[in-house]
Amino acid sequence: MPVIDTPASTGARADSGAPAASPAPAPTPGSAPGSAPAGMTTRAKLILLLLCAAQFIVALDFSILNVALPVLGKDLGMGQADLQWAVTAFALPSGGFLLLFGRIADLFGRRRLFLTGLALFTAASVLAALAWEPAVLLVGRALQGLGAAVIVPTGMSLLTTTFAEGPQRERALGISGTLLSMGFTIGMVLGGVMTDVLGWRSTMAVLAVAGGAVLVVAPLLLTESRHPSRPRIDVPGAVTVTGGLLSVIYALSTAAERGFGRPDVVAALVVGLVLLALFVVVESRSDQPLVSLSMLRRRTVAWGNLAGLTTFSMMSTVIFLLTLYLQEVLRLSAFQTGLIFGVQGAVSTASGVIAPKVIGRLGARTTLVTGLALQAAFTAALLGLSPDAGSGMWLALGAVTLGSLFHLWAIVSYGVIATSGVPDAEQGLATGLVTSSQQIGLTVGIPLLSAVAAAHSAALRSDGAGFADATLGGIKLGLGVDAAVVAAVAALVALGLRTARRGRAGRS
Repeated sequence: MPVIDTPASTGARADSGAPAASPAPAPTPGSAPGSAPAGMTTRAKLILLLLCAAQFIVALDFSILNVALPVLGKDLGMGQADLQWAVTAFALPSGGFLLLFGRIADLFGRRRLFLTGLALFTAASVLAALAWEPAVLLVGRALQGLGAAVIVPTGMSLLTTTFAEGPQRERALGISGTLLSMGFTIGMVLGGVMTDVLGWRSTMAVLAVAGGAVLVVAPLLLTESRHPSRPRIDVPGAVTVTGGLLSVIYALSTAAERGFGRPDVVAALVVGLVLLALFVVVESRSDQPLVSLSMLRRRTVAWGNLAGLTTFSMMSTVIFLLTLYLQEVLRLSAFQTGLIFGVQGAVSTASGVIAPKVIGRLGARTTLVTGLALQAAFTAALLGLSPDAGSGMWLALGAVTLGSLFHLWAIVSYGVIATSGVPDAEQGLATGLVTSSQQIGLTVGIPLLSAVAAAHSAALRSDGAGFADATLGGIKLGLGVDAAVVAAVAALVALGLRTARRGRAGRS
């Protein structure tokens, strides 16, 4: 087990709000107990590359098929109303089973489950690429989502137990967060190019090839780790949280296409919220809970994950709404749209690299709040978008690029805060929450705000507005709500983490 260094021993700023953890007996690669870790060893770098590659592939899968849906529908004979299921079939299991598989990995072996998830994801990608009818495609997508629900929490817990708390883990989380954020953007661009050149099946085939490559290398680098004891699985907790997440994600995904007024949407939302409330009750009475409520009572865990859910959901929504703006309002080509998001991706990469240094200088709490606040500010700047291609394109490019820069500050710092001070034996639980925030954020933001945008656009069209003006009006409302949500959460997180720090100071 790697050592868990305290902020004092690593030299990191201690304002992340995490209580110090007791060190485990053995040092992490490239570090010495009680001292700041040196540079990563070659093996540690290869492990980091492997785990980040797996996370990137999963993030890619969230969006790579989106722009191919019209072509896919014609090829397989799927109606327009049914196309959203190609996305929802992946989103449901990938978001719904994260916490369960994160806990199973703690108990039965993170490496073993990680390899199982990779094998399932790769096989499912092959099935989706070969799909000869809609049902086969949907089964393949659902199995991809189930594989992703295994890969993400196990990969993150392997990462946080490989790299010691402090600069090494911050660097690793920075790279992982950068690739996860970039994967969604690159997926949209890559999906369009591959569909035009090679057909929609190539978008699934590339995932199979990438997943297979990681699966071949992973057994050579990863070593097994698990919880030191083997407590029983919390079955009631697993059933209620998985059912609740599945119901809520279904409701939000369906509402994006068909509206919130449908009886099945309302029923699924109510059932989901009831099951999640029941989950809290079950966990409070369980001897061996799936999610320790004492962990959720850690202010750093709670506020960190709220920030992560918000920054992922709202930035992915910005990218989605801007894609609509660039192609449907400004009538830019897929190639021109790709260039704009390519610049944004390059800046995101650079920001992810420097974010750990910013955390070392400012502290994780300050970096997180600053990142959220500036993400909100540059999202609000997009309210100045107009139908004019010249000014609109440059505003979109500048605002989304700068917003993404600070979005990466928020990603890296929230990961640091939400996992700091958590013992290795509970890292699967902590990273399960972190990755749930990421995946659920990627899943729920777009359905919610695209439904808001679509409803407003429809209202404007019914009042006589043209297609471009109505679409732009809906996009602006969605962006305005997005900016307001991020700004509000930034203020709440600043207050919550400041209160946590004062509470610790009062007890010391």
